[in-house]
Amino acid sequence: EMPDSMMYQGDAFVILEPGKDEQLLSREELFTRLKEVLQTHQDDLPKDIAKLTSREAQTEHLLESYCEFEIHPGYQLQWYVVRLEK
Repeated sequence: EMPDSMMYQGDAFVILEPGKDEQLLSREELFTRLKEVLQTHQDDLPKDIAKLTSREAQTEHLLESYCEFEIHPGYQLQWYVVRLEK
């Protein structure tokens, strides 16, 4: 059996979404998820994110600088980094 490559990355992210089980995502998976969220919320982004011109830059900033994003009032996506045992 091949070892799970996630085990060797050191960092993973737990993502919490209302009404769903918490998920463990790789950085790439979280990036993709947040990028999708930003795609549909260009009208009401925080100013520091809105001023970034590329969706990649916006997503990177969101991932690095925030730990939650309100998709609509009372519905927040939250994430935090977890260190995986090597």
